[in-house]
Amino acid sequence: MATERLTELEDEAWRGFLVTHERIWREMEAGLVPLGVSMAEYSVLGLLGEAGRDGMRLTELAELRMMSTGGFSRLADRLEKRGLIERRRVPTDGRGYEIALTRAGRSLLRAAWKQQHADIQRLFLGRLSDEQLRALAGVWASLADQEGDRRR
Repeated sequence: MATERLTELEDEAWRGFLVTHERIWREMEAGLVPLGVSMAEYSVLGLLGEAGRDGMRLTELAELRMMSTGGFSRLADRLEKRGLIERRRVPTDGRGYEIALTRAGRSLLRAAWKQQHADIQRLFLGRLSDEQLRALAGVWASLADQEGDRRR
């Protein structure tokens, strides 16, 4: 039985994605080290920043981060111990929790975003022309089309 293989072009595209993603991810993560925040923590702070002062439910955050509730709860514990987030009981449902940024969390998020923005420009966006960015945006839209996945 023959094993299917990627074509040379497919292999080049796939490996290029993997290597580039890893390189950019590591460099962006290194940029956050002086701020004492990991990429996972930064992404949670960013989601909470977008949610505003009311925050969002712990389960919703876990889902958006594609983490189990238990795994996310441990990450939230670390952020709470550092004074970056606060948990509050959901007023309409005493069993659930909402999570919101504290003043310190908002301050750290602003500093981290400045670093991330500079890194995104330096490592990714600044290296591509507008034409390349449009093409790449089209690629991501095609890959995100889950309706197309269901039709197959």
